[in-house]
Amino acid sequence: MPEKPPFSPTIALLTIGRVWDAAFADALKPLGLTTRKYGLLGHIRATPGVSFSELARRSRITVQSAHTAVAAFAADGLVEDTTARAGAASRLRVTAAGERLLSQAAERVAVLDARFAEEYPVLTEALRRQIEEHMARSR
Repeated sequence: MPEKPPFSPTIALLTIGRVWDAAFADALKPLGLTTRKYGLLGHIRATPGVSFSELARRSRITVQSAHTAVAAFAADGLVEDTTARAGAASRLRVTAAGERLLSQAAERVAVLDARFAEEYPVLTEALRRQIEEHMARSR
């Protein structure tokens, strides 16, 4: 019988992450959102007036992909370009419809968060501490 491999926190975190990523995707799907779209919309809301290049940088996608995603958001009435004139840098913001959609998504995320915290209370607190430490170092 093969020897049991040593415990790997990296593999464990990736495994748990994939399980919860799938649950997250399933929760967002009825709203017409994917993980990427949710993130993009969240970045736009968090930084009203964000440019396409900054949105792409934060989302780790190309500027062309950011333009494509924002065009779809605009067609759905979720985002608007407050500049919208030729030659001017775009300044994006979430519309009231986009805010409503993000609120619905937040309700679904809260349900997932509660489930995760119930299933993994120690891991939840460890993650909270790690994020707080990271944010303190980033200031």
